[in-house]
Amino acid sequence: MSSVAATRHAVPSPTTPRAFSCACGRPVFFRNSECLACHRPLGYAPARGQLLALEAAPRSGRGGWREAGVPARRAPRYARCGNLDSAAACNWLLDVTEVMAGLTLCRCCRLTRTVPDLSQPEAGLWWGRIEAAKRRLVSSLIGLGLPVLSRAEDAEEGLAFDLLLAPPEGPAVITGHADGVITLDVSEADDARREARRHQLGEPYRTLLGHLRHETGHYYWQRLVEPTDWLPAWRELFGDEREDYGQALQRHYANGAPPDWGQRFVSAYASAHPWEDWAETWAHYLHLVDTLDTARSFGLDGERVELNYERFDANLVADAGFLQLINSWMELTGVLNELSRSMGVADFYPFVLSAQAVRKLHLVHRVVQGARS
Repeated sequence: MSSVAATRHAVPSPTTPRAFSCACGRPVFFRNSECLACHRPLGYAPARGQLLALEAAPRSGRGGWREAGVPARRAPRYARCGNLDSAAACNWLLDVTEVMAGLTLCRCCRLTRTVPDLSQPEAGLWWGRIEAAKRRLVSSLIGLGLPVLSRAEDAEEGLAFDLLLAPPEGPAVITGHADGVITLDVSEADDARREARRHQLGEPYRTLLGHLRHETGHYYWQRLVEPTDWLPAWRELFGDEREDYGQALQRHYANGAPPDWGQRFVSAYASAHPWEDWAETWAHYLHLVDTLDTARSFGLDGERVELNYERFDANLVADAGFLQLINSWMELTGVLNELSRSMGVADFYPFVLSAQAVRKLHLVHRVVQGARS
């Protein structure tokens, strides 16, 4: 047995599953609201992390659906999200306690405080794309055991999304985070505009999901790092966030990233300020855990890939679980990049992780694990 093979471990189960089956036995997917084979309605139960095949249940004020194939006396009642038939096309479910509390929107849709002006051209299409990305994000956050409550549910520390579309006469909408409120320029959902901005800013990667993951990094820094014992260790790795943020961004946009940024950061933008370093690293961590969850859900994993990179080891990070995560990620993305090249498209994963970036990812991992426990 080779030394590389000897260091491999059993492949863990996905934290947030992504592979599902209808009651008819056909595969169905996270976004689906109906089985294309048998036309049975489907709904995602976020607390369970499962996409359920549904059948009508007698209405008794507790929701009108239950999981198909489960004896009635044991089947929990659900209601479908009020945004199912809107442009958001939400396939999530509310459980009986939410229905009895008078709620009509699911756990994810309740986070949206402001929807775009749907009278503007394309606004409905773009809103739907953003909500689809947000459902992917929120399902991962719930699966990781992170706090996910709306401002209505937690006025002090809840999360809210304002999805804004600038009127033709302006002013422009600035994507960002402030004290639990994430503002997103809805025009980022236009593929052509977003790609033009990516080229303009020299970014290797720019997606709706990436934006949402990045901005939640700022939110969770305020909740999980700033007021906790993690802050000294955070400053040791990421730097002193008390550096003037506005001046740091002006310097970054005027001068660009330092020449050696790749040795210390996950992206060029991460070098702008410690807060941005954390948010970029946080987003990167969510990228890798969700992609690995998806791969493992379908029987794929870096542990099974015939590609032997030089693996990160305990000399860098003394955490076997995290090392398995990061090494699986590197090996899986190596193959996925080759598949992308076979199709003549951009690399699936256009990044190279330095040792220092891996140490920062490890701190994100530890903070997430601490929040879960």
